[in-house]
Amino acid sequence: MQKTIAVLVLLVLSSLSYAQKQTFTSGGKLKPEQAIMDIRHYTIALNVNVPKKSIDGYTTVDVIMAQPTKSLIFDLLDSFKISKVLVNNRPQRFNYSQNLITINLDKELPAGKASVKVIYGGKPHVARRPPWDDGFIWTKDDSGHPWVEITAEGTGGKIYFPCKDHPSDEPNEGVDMLITVPADLVVAGPGLLINTKKQGTTATYHWKTNYGINNYSIVFNAGNYAVVSRSYHTVDGNTVPMQFYVLKDDVDKAQHHLDVFEKTVHEQEKYFGEYPWAKEKIGIVQTSHLGMEHQTMNAYGNKFKYTKVGGEDYDGLMHHEFGHEWWGNKVTAKDWADYWIHEGIGTYGDALYIREFEGQQAYINYFKRGAFGGIKNDKPVVLGKDIDEEAAYNSDIYPKGAFFMHTLCYVMGDDVFLPALRKFVTDKRYTYDNLVVTDDVEQYFSQTAGKDLKPLFHLFLYTTDKLEMHIKQMTNDRYAIQLTNIAMPLPVDITTDGTTKRVTLSNVPVIISSKTMPVLDKDTYYLKKVVID
Repeated sequence: MQKTIAVLVLLVLSSLSYAQKQTFTSGGKLKPEQAIMDIRHYTIALNVNVPKKSIDGYTTVDVIMAQPTKSLIFDLLDSFKISKVLVNNRPQRFNYSQNLITINLDKELPAGKASVKVIYGGKPHVARRPPWDDGFIWTKDDSGHPWVEITAEGTGGKIYFPCKDHPSDEPNEGVDMLITVPADLVVAGPGLLINTKKQGTTATYHWKTNYGINNYSIVFNAGNYAVVSRSYHTVDGNTVPMQFYVLKDDVDKAQHHLDVFEKTVHEQEKYFGEYPWAKEKIGIVQTSHLGMEHQTMNAYGNKFKYTKVGGEDYDGLMHHEFGHEWWGNKVTAKDWADYWIHEGIGTYGDALYIREFEGQQAYINYFKRGAFGGIKNDKPVVLGKDIDEEAAYNSDIYPKGAFFMHTLCYVMGDDVFLPALRKFVTDKRYTYDNLVVTDDVEQYFSQTAGKDLKPLFHLFLYTTDKLEMHIKQMTNDRYAIQLTNIAMPLPVDITTDGTTKRVTLSNVPVIISSKTMPVLDKDTYYLKKVVID
């Protein structure tokens, strides 16, 4: 059991730490020209030239402008050549430099709906070390077939299509992707496959999402794929296609992998509610890189490496990435500063799998002996507001974010916290088009708990301080115990003379009788510093 826990923790803290230390990033403070723009829909129609490692075609962006403007700005890495820009079908002057398309309109664009079409082509940025570095991946599978992939979490969709590259604005009406590739390749994309049209030596795949979708999930993969499918029945009784776009060389592994995957889906539905995209599909696509969360088509590159949880095969990498269908895709932070909501709560979901299939003690040990040791605590989890992805990212958003949820569960109690977590991720106020920040999470849990949890959120998310517990020996068998750096009472397990009791501590000392030195929080529910006087 301990070996299992150690392996899972390593998966979370190593394989899942997708820090992009790169030239490009997304988010940050919105430009005024983009702040008045509401993205409604993208149409991305591209020809993929595999030998030349290039793309060409167009992207149409449908927007609603909050007020009139003489200028429009879109993000696109400047590795392309733009041949034409049209606004409401009228050609417009533009400047394309420093990864921005600035459109200088010949007359003021009124408030309301507008359509912008950019015709372009060229060689997209190539990922040097995916998924830690973003871009296109031009490679081949073991049989020599071309394999085209995209990673974009840190840099955003501007890697290959013009967009408003900010987490606060998703295309509410979805995306249409028309991707043309050599006819011997299969394209995997988000949403539903509307049709495939083959013409001569090429094939065009039309993928369509009926939900809003975050910017970095608007990607495709193309390879020598077979599609292995089954039907999945959700916790609410809906039937959803479950599809694995697997390389033909590995098709013999697909059914067992879907067995493992299906167990992951059932477990996550138990704690987080029905799969969020039940009108589309549950999808994974095999990639040469480790993996990445992409709405309805998660990238999977763990090479069918399983560990054992509860005596059965488990893929921790796949479980974590799939958890982002709830935490990251359904519940989305509107500012990268609140990145921990995606990664920390998602990682806490990994611990819930251990709890479900190996029990409470294994769950406690996950944090006590694993995740706790991976916390660097060299900078706060939340660093401010209006922060870009690279500045906001630090590895503690995974283990410390997850550990904070573990703390919150202890403070609120299982019977209150676990239903509250499920209710949050199924509440329309915090999901789909309604994006969130840390304050929303704090206010929700404070209301649910019936007490102000803001001091707890502040201590563990906005500072690097640990909860300070002070023990002062009064006599040989009497001790005064208190909290010294938080203005709220908290439950703490105190072990005295071999017996553990839960005691409420605050900044007012509590007198404990014990023949031995009291042990505070032996199962490590808090990141703490114990001072003995």
